[in-house]
Amino acid sequence: MRVVIAEDSVLLREGLTRLLTDREHEVVAGVGDGEALVAVVRELAARGELPDVVVADVRMPPTHTDEGVRAAVRLRADFPELGVLVLSQYVEEEYATELIAGSSRGVGYLLKDRVADVSEFAEAVARVARGGTALDPEVVAQLLGRSRKQDVLAALTPREREVLGLMAEGRTNSAIAGALVVSHGAVEKHVSNIFMKLGLAQSDTDHRRVLAVLTYLNS
Repeated sequence: MRVVIAEDSVLLREGLTRLLTDREHEVVAGVGDGEALVAVVRELAARGELPDVVVADVRMPPTHTDEGVRAAVRLRADFPELGVLVLSQYVEEEYATELIAGSSRGVGYLLKDRVADVSEFAEAVARVARGGTALDPEVVAQLLGRSRKQDVLAALTPREREVLGLMAEGRTNSAIAGALVVSHGAVEKHVSNIFMKLGLAQSDTDHRRVLAVLTYLNS
């Protein structure tokens, strides 16, 4: 896959580049601020070379507040097919919600500590590039805490909430089965019940999965 990295720490940027190139991915650009990120992606797109995914720090110059996530939101609006994975030092619920407000397709929000697990991070980047999601469990936990106050998910059982939370992290049914130590069939039944209780009519399964996750995260 082709990747653009936006990180103002040169050391971390070079580390991410090495991590990805060692796995035979191509890092086509590395920049240190949000405006440079938007500019380089637009330039690549104009040449017909839109990258598969952008990896960006939430906070970058000049104010080190929200430049990275603002750039990511702009790029998702301009290029819906572009995968965007943002990294943050802490769980910042407002930024996570803003990033996925339009669609959870091809989006990720991870804490920087996850980069320490090289295999997990590389897999998350690849999943976002393919159009999947990669949400840090701590982010999901905070959003779940908020959603428990809402009626929209009241009909779900505790186990169904747990399954939906893992779906929001971007996990497949097989991965959910492994995490919960249950059968694949049991997970499929839970997912089917979630769709029914959230009022998601029969349609493309992947589409209903995205809608279920969006309902969960936006509730």
